[in-house]
Amino acid sequence: MLVLLAGVGTATAAPTPPAPGGNAAPATLAAAGPQDLTALAAGGERPASGSAPAAGPKFTKSGTAWRVISPDVVLRNTVTDPDGDTANLTFQVYTTNADGTPKAQVDLDGSGQYGVLVSPYVASGSLAKVPVPYGILKPGVLYKFRTSAFDGSLYETTWSPWADFRIDPYMKFPAPQTSSTIDKTAQEIDEFTRSNPGPALPTLNANGTVKRQATQKRTCGTADAQGRKLCIELSPPTAESKARAKKRIEAQRETAESKARVTGHSSAAAVAPAVELVDWCWDKPAGKDYMNRTDACLKSIGSGKLAFVDTDNAEIGFATFDFEQRIKTYPNKSASGSNFAEFDQQIAIRPVSIDQVLQGVTMKWNAGTTCQSCVTSNVKWTDGQNNPSGSTAYWDVDGTSPPYGERWGRTTTQWNGTGKETIDLGWSVTATVDASDTAIATASFGTSGTSAMRELAPRCDDYLKSSAPGCVLPFFKLTWTADTNLYPAAGAYYWYMQQVLPDHAGSKRWDSLMHYLGPDTTVKNSAGNPWNSDNSRNVICGASSAWTIHPSDSSVGDVQCDEFAMASTHESGGYPKSVNLVTSGTKCAQLFTDKMGDGSANFGLLADTRTVANGPGGAERCGRAAIPKIQNQMAFNGFPAPQWRMLDGDGFFVTLPGYEHCTSAATTCTWKKIGS
Repeated sequence: MLVLLAGVGTATAAPTPPAPGGNAAPATLAAAGPQDLTALAAGGERPASGSAPAAGPKFTKSGTAWRVISPDVVLRNTVTDPDGDTANLTFQVYTTNADGTPKAQVDLDGSGQYGVLVSPYVASGSLAKVPVPYGILKPGVLYKFRTSAFDGSLYETTWSPWADFRIDPYMKFPAPQTSSTIDKTAQEIDEFTRSNPGPALPTLNANGTVKRQATQKRTCGTADAQGRKLCIELSPPTAESKARAKKRIEAQRETAESKARVTGHSSAAAVAPAVELVDWCWDKPAGKDYMNRTDACLKSIGSGKLAFVDTDNAEIGFATFDFEQRIKTYPNKSASGSNFAEFDQQIAIRPVSIDQVLQGVTMKWNAGTTCQSCVTSNVKWTDGQNNPSGSTAYWDVDGTSPPYGERWGRTTTQWNGTGKETIDLGWSVTATVDASDTAIATASFGTSGTSAMRELAPRCDDYLKSSAPGCVLPFFKLTWTADTNLYPAAGAYYWYMQQVLPDHAGSKRWDSLMHYLGPDTTVKNSAGNPWNSDNSRNVICGASSAWTIHPSDSSVGDVQCDEFAMASTHESGGYPKSVNLVTSGTKCAQLFTDKMGDGSANFGLLADTRTVANGPGGAERCGRAAIPKIQNQMAFNGFPAPQWRMLDGDGFFVTLPGYEHCTSAATTCTWKKIGS
């Protein structure tokens, strides 16, 4: 029986299937004459392949081709027999030409003769399928396949239609680069809104809209002997106050640029005013608040009007001031220069106008702390050039003073406790005028935040012995930037898992934090010691986790089991209190790294389908993948950075710059180099 191989252009004998249930390479009927075929035909009607052969896993299409997520390919098609007999299918695979036509047959069985695979017998109308042994089909290559049926007596006289398929990895990437300019610990300065800015200022939503209006615009002190009172009225930044701030910044920048031309320095730190506690703050726009892990820059306080009023509340005179504040924490001894944990605070008061009738104005800054183990210094005042300006912020009004100089107050708090302590802060200013012996007014500048937020509350600790005691602002959410130039396989794996896991752990796109498993955790292991990352890792990748290495091309090199979320986080599937807790790593999504076969030097992240036939389904709570050993060990090397002073439960993001351009895990995402 001769069958024309469609698209190949040569006639070949249809293969004789093996005995029922066998997988041996078939022989041919090339010697059979017409009388033999007639005799076979007398046994009944011929079986037939289905018209829609499919390749998997997952048996889904990308365009006209089946997208296969693993090199452990499964080919299938339906088979029917009019007589109701069981039947099998012979599967034949070809590579393709550039135009998609068949090119060369792939030797599926290694025989070098027929190169086909034969399925077991199945009931008529059922799916017949064959697994293709690993290593025969290569990722990234477009293949075609077709089938032919046999019921034990009769052959199908035609082939099924061709079906195209390609082994497409979830992620595609090159070998590691030899160098990289990615800074793994670089942090952006975040804008934030204060949860408790005080009664005289509105509380804002995260988008800047008003959440709650101010509850007390003006505060007044008690009347003096003449019945006069002093009042302070605070207001958020206005167009006028913002314009004043912009003018100051422009003047400072002009001075800085002039200095840079002389000294050769051009960084923000180099050109910041000498008086500035937070060197990156000086040129930030007014009206907003900013922070990083160690510093806060408060430019939303706005202006204050100091009103001196008579017994009828008519203004006798007034003065206007612009206010800003700073907080700086020191994460270790080398940063503070002290043997203690330390943080500093600063206020900037800039007079806009002062009426002559007030004669003089004194401002006192009240920087309070709620702390068990703190010592706070008195406020020291300087002018805008950082020259000492006395024990108070004072402006004399004698007719010759304007324009009035700004005053900067600074105070230092040292923490000498043990363990850890989060320190709540509060601020106010108290004003007096020379025109009255007793008139006084105080305005609240709010606190470090509500009990639920505490966004401006420093935390000090002595847990990190190698880094000395220190303080940070833990409200700030850190970012670890994986170096996807040096560790592209690890980065590809992390990005994919962030997209498909239900909690999207660590993804900025999904605004989903990971939380650090710190040295101060109260969770204990079986030995009664603090739970650590090794304990979590053992659940996912340890000796009892039933992890075995999936075969891969030799160019991949030595591989290790890499877990996601990381063992050093609360999101790890091995952490006892994790929302992702599993009993074993077998419950995780299973993946591995392999070489692409498309002629490139690239690699791919593919599904390990040995235990879960269709690969990750999206409901898994964790992942584990075989990736190159050095990438598993180095992608998180140095985390957490000592200057971050991370303790248990601290939130952080993981960004993957070589892959953040990707938009969907449903298509292959290709790495892009970052920087030079």
